[in-house]
Amino acid sequence: MRNFGLLVLCFWLSACTGVPEGIVAVSDFDQERYLGQWYEVARIDNRFEAGLEQVTATYSLRTDGGITVLNQGFSQETQEWARAEGKAYFVGDPTIAHLKVSFFGPFYASYIVFNLDPEYRYAFVTGNTQEYLWLLARTPTVSDDVKQAFLTAAQKQGFSLDQLIWVKQEVPKPVQ
Repeated sequence: MRNFGLLVLCFWLSACTGVPEGIVAVSDFDQERYLGQWYEVARIDNRFEAGLEQVTATYSLRTDGGITVLNQGFSQETQEWARAEGKAYFVGDPTIAHLKVSFFGPFYASYIVFNLDPEYRYAFVTGNTQEYLWLLARTPTVSDDVKQAFLTAAQKQGFSLDQLIWVKQEVPKPVQ
C-alpha cells in the first residue's frame, strides 16, 4: 500500500507540470531574450495573487542553470508590497517554453508560454490547467490589438474568462 501512495504522489506531482489539452508551448524559445522584467497586464484571478495590483515578474539566471523568478505586487488593502521568490527549470528541451516553477520547496507547477511576440514584447502564459492565464508585457500597458488577440486566443483555447481581471499598474497614492 505504501508503494501505491508513492505512485499516486508521483503522478500528482507530475500532473502539476503537465500541459492543458490543446495548449502548445512556443518552440524556438530564447531564454536569454525572455529574462528581465515583465508586467502582468491581465490574469485569471487566483488565490495567491488575489487583491494585488502593479504585479511584475522578473526572471534572471541561476548559477545551477535554472531561472530565478521574483514576483511582486502591491496590496491596496494592506498598503504593502507582497513578494515571492521561486525557481524555474525547463521540463524538457530548453527551446520549448514549458517550464516547471516552484515557490514552495519540492512542489512544482507548469509555466507554459503558448503565444509570444516575435520581439518578446508580450507573452500569453498558462499553468498546468486552464484555471491559470496571464498576459505579460514588457510595458505596463499594451495596445487594444494585443488585448483583443489575447482574448481571442484565450477563448479559442477554452479558457473561461469570467474571472479575468485587467491588472492596475499605476503607482499607489501615499497613505495619509
